[in-house]
Amino acid sequence: MTHSLVEIRPDQLQDNAFQAISQQWMLITAGALASFNTMTANWGAWGHLWNRDVCFCFVRPQRHTFGFMERSAHFTLSFFDEAYRPALDFCGSHSGREVDKIAATGLTPVAGLTAAVYFAQARLVFECRKLYAQDVTPGSFVDPAIPTQVYGKGDYHRMYVGEIVRCLVNREPGT
Repeated sequence: MTHSLVEIRPDQLQDNAFQAISQQWMLITAGALASFNTMTANWGAWGHLWNRDVCFCFVRPQRHTFGFMERSAHFTLSFFDEAYRPALDFCGSHSGREVDKIAATGLTPVAGLTAAVYFAQARLVFECRKLYAQDVTPGSFVDPAIPTQVYGKGDYHRMYVGEIVRCLVNREPGT
């Protein structure tokens, strides 16, 4: 099912960010229609920083999406209804280096205003302009338990902060 997405201001969102990110998950996507990759994530945030509406996402350097994030000025975060959990599971457990995630999941890529890719089936999309990137480092943790608990393999993320340049939501009747 493809949703009818309309643009709203981020401050009009009704979503619970805690549930949307940690429980419902999202796809982080970077690149353009000719060449892009997407990955499932359940770490991130959205809010207001530097006088802008922003979102935060985290990508490990060994992920295929990392190179696309580094090369792209824009990225998207796409959130889905529960019916798309199998697609999110697949995108989080398979590498775009080895499989065509789009063919395998049936998701429909769409080029945003910035040419960044999102998916027609999404119920919420943030189209973002990359503002900042910072590596997560072990010495920066105030709570020393976190690196041991989360980064036992030493595979630290890079954090990206993106300005939300467009927010799209599902506005189908009855939703």
